[in-house]
Amino acid sequence: MNASCATEVVHDPGTYETGVPYAVLADLRRRHGIVWVDEPALPGWPTGPGYWLVLRHKDVREVLADAQRFSSALGGTQIRDPERPEDLTYVTRMMLNMDPPEHSRLRRLLAASFTPRAVRALDEQVRTHARVIVDRMLAGPREVDFATGVAAELPLLVLADLLGMPSEDRWLLFDWANRVIGWQDPDYAVSASFQVSGGSELAREAVARRPAPGPDARMPDPRTRSGMPDLYHYAHLLGAAKRATPGQDIMSILMSSRDDEGGLVSLEEFENLFWLFAVAGNETLRNGIPGGLAALLEHPQAQRDLRADPAGIPHAVEEMLRWWTPVMTFRRTATVDTQVAGHRIAAGEKVVVSFASANRDETVYPDPDRFEVARYAVRPPPKAHLAFGHGPHFCLGANLARVQMVAIFTELLTRTSWIEPAGEPVLLRSNFQRGLKRLPIHWTTP
Repeated sequence: MNASCATEVVHDPGTYETGVPYAVLADLRRRHGIVWVDEPALPGWPTGPGYWLVLRHKDVREVLADAQRFSSALGGTQIRDPERPEDLTYVTRMMLNMDPPEHSRLRRLLAASFTPRAVRALDEQVRTHARVIVDRMLAGPREVDFATGVAAELPLLVLADLLGMPSEDRWLLFDWANRVIGWQDPDYAVSASFQVSGGSELAREAVARRPAPGPDARMPDPRTRSGMPDLYHYAHLLGAAKRATPGQDIMSILMSSRDDEGGLVSLEEFENLFWLFAVAGNETLRNGIPGGLAALLEHPQAQRDLRADPAGIPHAVEEMLRWWTPVMTFRRTATVDTQVAGHRIAAGEKVVVSFASANRDETVYPDPDRFEVARYAVRPPPKAHLAFGHGPHFCLGANLARVQMVAIFTELLTRTSWIEPAGEPVLLRSNFQRGLKRLPIHWTTP
């Protein structure tokens, strides 16, 4: 396969409905390291200017570590460009799409909100939530869709705790994240899992502002403020409540924290942080937990090993995140004429890092396509995977995500005797997130 055909396969979101094209990525990684990718028109995706795709582990780290050469703000962090200049202006108000020093200020404030006491409380709540979720699974039919019936709820409950939301509103987070996913996968474009009758008054107010599909049956762009009016209304009311009557949750701490100049987080900043947690904080784990189980289903010996020695689960979680990388790509924009691995990149060109490729780089991970449950148990361990990114934008919630995965897999593997597939998995249509829409399983108990 020539490079042009290969990059077309890699770029097309439809490719990923049958699996990540790891063989294609490996060939491009070994032969080129960095390749130019055209952006032809795709369903719901207009023609774009093209981008550089960075495939090797060391080069991905280089791009992500250098915010001066590779900006998050110039074009945002998604491959697809915002449709209008005002959309880009809005997008760059999110911490994910900021460059220093604006990004540094918000990150310091948010990091300071994760106090030891607050994090300990979250850890305890995570373990409780995981136990209750598995209780419910074990009380039901022995066949279940693990993706939606088990895995999806844990990050929702934890996020509700972190954000200080009423737990009954948690499925709003599910719907909001679905609409973002639905920009590439139409199965998720219109999501209404949340039952209004069971939610808070704040939730009912928000749902009343939920947009309807347009004449083309598509929802408005969820990356814009106008595309998510229900989320932003909820966030605005919640942020105002946290400031007026703070609790012990992390968002309450954030709203009362002051930066180096004595300034508070504005309501608009809170709203954008809420979007980031509600969507990004949800999706990584919603995809990572089923992906981890998919790895164990595909590698029965790994499941046996962890059942025999549950102390190995924390190491196994790192391998799950490497092997099933939930977020596959992230975009930067070159600020100056520069080079990466000898390739000339012009100022203004898009530079997209491939976490999916970097986490299978054979120069870093021997036999990278093999799922080795104890890969990270050796001393010294291999280089860190890039599932949580690298550099200034390294995921603040990485440790909390790990806690959640360890908790749910500990419950699953110590309270069942075996888990096996009960049907074919259904994969997400996306070149951004590696997700499972359905993962049917059959479980047994001792």
